[in-house]
Amino acid sequence: MIAWSLYRHRNTDGSSKDWAVRSNSDGSITTRWGKTANRLPGVSNRYGIQQRDIERQKQAKGYEWVGLVDIDVNGNVRFPDTSSTIAPSVPEATTIPSPPVRVDKLYWHVDCRAGQATLLDMRLALRRWLGDLEAWSQAQGLAVSDWSGWQRLIDASLGEEAFDLSGQIHLEHGVLPWLWLMALKQAAFPGVSVGIATESGRDVSAELKAETEVLALFEIDIEAIRPLAESLGLLKPRLDLALAMADQTDHWF
Repeated sequence: MIAWSLYRHRNTDGSSKDWAVRSNSDGSITTRWGKTANRLPGVSNRYGIQQRDIERQKQAKGYEWVGLVDIDVNGNVRFPDTSSTIAPSVPEATTIPSPPVRVDKLYWHVDCRAGQATLLDMRLALRRWLGDLEAWSQAQGLAVSDWSGWQRLIDASLGEEAFDLSGQIHLEHGVLPWLWLMALKQAAFPGVSVGIATESGRDVSAELKAETEVLALFEIDIEAIRPLAESLGLLKPRLDLALAMADQTDHWF
C-alpha cells in the first residue's frame, strides 16, 4: 500500500478529526477524512493540485502532522509496525513534531491586491533591494543568478492590476532570491501577501536568525551575509561601540 500522510485537527471540546492524503501514479491525489477513529469514511480524488499545496492549506487551518499510515480501500487506518488499526488518541497538550526533512528547494508565492500607491512603494523597494543584492554579489565575485523570479516580479509590479505569482528557488539559484523575497515579506506592504515554504510544507518566517534550516540549504551563515541582510532590513545594524565612543567629547580631567 502507498503510504498516506495523516493530519489531525483538535477541537476546543476535546474531540478531533483526521485528514489523510497521498499522491497517485496518474498525477492525482486522494484524500480521506473523518472523526479520529480506526476508519476514515470520506474519500475524494483530485487532479491539478500538488500534495504539498493541499497539505499547506490544511496546516493553515490548524491540522497537525501525525505520521505516515496505511489505509486500505475501505478506509481502515493502520500505523506501520503495529497490528492495531486504531489511530492512537493524542492528548490535547501533546505536540507531535514533524519528522526532519532536508530542504532541497523553496516554494514561493506572492499575492498582490494592493492599490497604486502601495504598488509604487513596493516597486521602488524591490529595485532598491535588487541594487543592494547586485552590489553585494559583485563584491563577492559571484555570477548573476539566472532565477526567473527577478524579472517576473518586477514586470508584475509595473502593472496596475492585482497579480498572483509563484515559483521555486533551487540551490543553484543561490541565496539572493530568498533574501529578496524575505525583504518583501518583512516589509509587509498592505495588500501584499508573501509566502515562502520548504518542501515539508513548513512556512518560512521573515526572521532570518530563526531560519537555520534554509541557511544550511545555501551553505551560508548569517555573519557571511550580515551587511547585506542589514541593508535589506532583515537584521538590525550592529552598534559599533568604538565608533560611537570616538564621537563623544572627552570630559575627563
